[in-house]
Amino acid sequence: MKNTKLNFSGQRINVGIDLHKKSWTVTIIINGIKVKKFSMNPSPQELYNYLRKHYPQGEYYTVYEAGYSGFWVDRTLRSLGIRNIIVNPADVPTKSKERRRKNDKIDSGKLSRELSVGHLEGIYVPDISAESLRVLVRLRRQLVTDQTRYKNRIKSLLLFLGKKVPEDVDEKHWSKRYIQALRELPIEQRETKIALDELLNALESIRKQIVSVVKQLRSYVSQDEKAGKIIDLLISIPGIGFILAIILYSEIIDIKRFKKLDELSAYVGFAPALYSSGEKEINLGLSKQRNKYLRNYLIESAWVAIRRDPALQMAYGKLLRRMDSRKAIIRISKKLLNRIRYVWINEQPYKLSVV
Repeated sequence: MKNTKLNFSGQRINVGIDLHKKSWTVTIIINGIKVKKFSMNPSPQELYNYLRKHYPQGEYYTVYEAGYSGFWVDRTLRSLGIRNIIVNPADVPTKSKERRRKNDKIDSGKLSRELSVGHLEGIYVPDISAESLRVLVRLRRQLVTDQTRYKNRIKSLLLFLGKKVPEDVDEKHWSKRYIQALRELPIEQRETKIALDELLNALESIRKQIVSVVKQLRSYVSQDEKAGKIIDLLISIPGIGFILAIILYSEIIDIKRFKKLDELSAYVGFAPALYSSGEKEINLGLSKQRNKYLRNYLIESAWVAIRRDPALQMAYGKLLRRMDSRKAIIRISKKLLNRIRYVWINEQPYKLSVV
């Protein structure tokens, strides 16, 4: 009697997954042939069960795009024995027809297609401890953004009412004295006074949260020897304080995963966007691909660094002879990034005035 059981031993099962909150769209390619496309519940275990049932003993490879879902799906798939990668959406080759007709089926289809021909490279996935630190660091940034929004709402309300704080009270850092002056502004209408007080209460609550988060971050650094050592080294660099140091640490995690400065620069967002046609190559400025948590911070840091390090000030002066200040500070930011990389890799404090 012949064995009628399915056995895909030695065969590669390529699975492209388009993740959504309520469902996943899945496309399966085997031996270059698209064999299945379907929607399913957002569950790694259910996907694994489906693959085991319909393609038993196969070698399962999956891919999905980085996004809202984080890394828990990747970790679960890997724990089930599935070889999964997460890709940057911008790095997935896309046909012109797919750009015009974008939908979930096409997205999962192109992922499985490019996975099957080996055109995809997975992004770095931090371990769960490093990811947890990153979550806390990013929370601080979100709270700072919320703080700014509430300050702007308060300013808008004051403009609407035509109210001003006494001139002898400094607004710059929104001190306790300044906030108290806002609370004491003469506002006759009860409802308007309530609105201002509630905005001030919300602002003070957010500020307390920011202080609490920073305290937790300092506690983490003091307890983690490796993190503490790197943070101390980064703080030795002009223009970098504790907050930027821990942002750098939490976003990069392992500096040695970038073999060259150009790779690190591209990750941060200092790589140029180029348009090439025939023999012509046009520089379109900075690429839109970037780590949104790093590039702007490093540019701000570079402005401080050129005031503190004579070598960077000299380099900035030379750049100003052939370009405007905006382009020059981008070059200095990349130079600063190179020095950050050197300090981190070699575990040596920063030295001023080194050309």
